[in-house]
Amino acid sequence: MEQLLNIKTVPIQIEMKVNHARLEYARGTAELEINRDEGGLSIQSRPIQLKLDTFEARNSITPTSFRSIEQAAQKGKSAVYDAMATTGQQGQLLLKAQVGEELVTRFAKESTEVNTELQLNWLPSTGPEISWDNAELSIRYEMDKLGFDWKMNEGSYHFTPGSIEVSVAQQPDVLIEYVGGPIYVPPSSDPNYQPIDVNA
Repeated sequence: MEQLLNIKTVPIQIEMKVNHARLEYARGTAELEINRDEGGLSIQSRPIQLKLDTFEARNSITPTSFRSIEQAAQKGKSAVYDAMATTGQQGQLLLKAQVGEELVTRFAKESTEVNTELQLNWLPSTGPEISWDNAELSIRYEMDKLGFDWKMNEGSYHFTPGSIEVSVAQQPDVLIEYVGGPIYVPPSSDPNYQPIDVNA
C-alpha cells in the first residue's frame, strides 16, 4: 500500500540578541577666568614751607593802635611812679634841711625840665620769627594683581546594564500533505475501479 500522507514538521526559530553592558564616561570641563587689577605708581611731593612772622618786627617801628595804647599806658604808669618817687625825695629833703633859695630854685628847675630825647627808629628792634615745615616726598608703587578662578566640572559616568532579547522568528508547525489519489464513495464510482477478488 502506498503512502497517502506526507507529514512535515517546521521547527521553532528563536532569535536571541545580547546587549552587552556599557560604562560611558562623559569628560569633565574646566573653565578659567583671569581677573587683572591694575596697580600703579603714585608720587606725592610737598615742597618746603617757610613761615615768616613779622608782627613783632613791624610793631617795633610802627606799632598798631592797640600796641600804641598799651605802650602809652605803660609809660604813663612809669611816669606816675617816677613823680611819686621825686615828690617823696623832695619831701624828705625839705624835712631835713632849712628851706633856702637854692633848694627852692633847684626844685623849680627840676619841675620845669622837659625831656628832649627824641627816638626815631628806622630799623626794627627785633627780627621776624622764622619757622618752616620740612619737604615731603611720598612714593607708592603697587604691582598688578592677577586673579585666577578655576571652575571645574567633574566628569560623569553612565552605566547601561546588559540585556538579552529573545524573539520567536518562526512558530513551530506541522504540515500534513495528502499525496494519494482521490477517494470515491462508493468505490465503484472510481473510473479505474477494479472489484476485489474475495475468493482469491
